[in-house]
Amino acid sequence: MENKKEYRPRLTQEEMDAVLRFRGEIKEADTDSNEYQSPKVLSAWGVDGTLMNIDQYCAFHGLPREDVSSYKLVSHTGTPYYNLVFREQKLIDEIDFTEIIDSVVGNYKRKPKKFKYKDGETVTRLIYTDTHIGMDTDSEGIAMYATPWNKKTIFDTLDYMCQEVIDNRVGSVLYIDELGDFLDGWDGETVRKGHELPQNMNNREAFEVGLEFKMFMMERLNGYFDSIVCNNICNDNHAGDFGAILNHSFQRLSEKTYDNVSVNNYHSFINHYFIGSRAVVISHGKDKKSLKFGFSVRLDPKQIEKIDHYLKHNKIYKKSDFIEFSKGDSHQFLLDYTTSQDFDYMNYPALSPSSEWVQNNFKKGVRGFVIQHITEGDRNVNVIPRLI
Repeated sequence: MENKKEYRPRLTQEEMDAVLRFRGEIKEADTDSNEYQSPKVLSAWGVDGTLMNIDQYCAFHGLPREDVSSYKLVSHTGTPYYNLVFREQKLIDEIDFTEIIDSVVGNYKRKPKKFKYKDGETVTRLIYTDTHIGMDTDSEGIAMYATPWNKKTIFDTLDYMCQEVIDNRVGSVLYIDELGDFLDGWDGETVRKGHELPQNMNNREAFEVGLEFKMFMMERLNGYFDSIVCNNICNDNHAGDFGAILNHSFQRLSEKTYDNVSVNNYHSFINHYFIGSRAVVISHGKDKKSLKFGFSVRLDPKQIEKIDHYLKHNKIYKKSDFIEFSKGDSHQFLLDYTTSQDFDYMNYPALSPSSEWVQNNFKKGVRGFVIQHITEGDRNVNVIPRLI
């Protein structure tokens, strides 16, 4: 009987280089430039001459099968291969948050002496939004209105904001509303992978600066108020779950460090709380997943209806005398008291300067924050804008 040689197709050199490159065993510089004339694929041929299934394919090429969310065999090309879609990497795997938290909290163990203020009926409210920590406003050095946004300028802005709160304080209670997009994104993209972003910090640096930002704010303001209530939006289109992790860390650290600070982290698209008989409804304006356009600067009937449904569902009309809807996202400052007869519609300015994309497509813009004085039972609110 004639012995037949078993057919075992071999990987081409090009395919082998692609496998080694994927595994990190060779670098891009180890290959010639002419190897990039056609896309590289990992062959689905098995050593026995048959097509491998997805489990065999991942095992053979050293790919994490458990991270593959979907796949499709592409067989009409010269070399069959699997087109794979991987799940997003877990943030916790890439950053040692415990180490960062320990390093930051070590600087904020002192409880400052409290400043006693007698008037308890009127409260102070600080509203800021769209801080975009990590954003590079001039990545190529050609921005029309270049405004550095790095750790120094971020903390210079924070110092100014805290001083204005101190100078304009009333009452013994301070509410601080942070309306989202506190961090610019993750790995150079929005967290919901909407589009690429030029950034001047890596993920760890942005997290560390953001946590220091919020803890420094508590250090500066704590001694001037008997109570501080922080409300953070954790559902937005830039920071998303990355911002939620940071705000959770801030909550644990600040409430452990200060006995007069409480932190509320809101994960729904629209949320609310009460200051006496005044309902404050807060939202970033876009969410972390699906809303491409969200709430616009100017209300239209559809948006009024959406807010109205929320207010009715949560029985806010019955529980409050006055209602404010507060939002960020638009990077514009526009207070609307008249479009709706049931609630005030407030667009708050971004704390950060305009991105290079906004500069080129629109204009330089105005950034800032807002301080309010709210008195129980009074329809009118004292609004103090601070534009930068």
